Amino acid sequence: MIAAFFFYFKYKFSEYKFVDFNKIVLYSKSDIFEPKKKEYYLLIFSSRMSDLKTLIKKIPKNYPILAIDIYQKRINYPGIIYTTAGINTIIKLIQYLNIYEVPVVVRIKRYHKSLYKQDSPLEVINEK
Repeated sequence: MIAAFFFYFKYKFSEYKFVDFNKIVLYSKSDIFEPKKKEYYLLIFSSRMSDLKTLIKKIPKNYPILAIDIYQKRINYPGIIYTTAGINTIIKLIQYLNIYEVPVVVRIKRYHKSLYKQDSPLEVINEK
């Protein structure tokens, strides 16, 4: 029984991914994003396909929202940490998190300094 619990815990721990902000460079309007909060909602979307105002209504307000725009528009949006990244960084992040559809949101939690661990399953946001 103990072995089953151990393997289940190990499986669950390895099921979620880590996001290392030392290796992922995100750009806000004027500078490089550095995480300061313990938890975030990570929203990956395209401003060409989706309306951010509609998307954030469907995300709980418990933690700050870190929005990554794959269309790479750089704007200021009140109450949102609006970021972009180079296309290679975006592709690596999408592949690493196994994202097949956008917009998608996931909660991340600080694990150690700038290393965050996925704390929820990926949730595709239906805009309708």
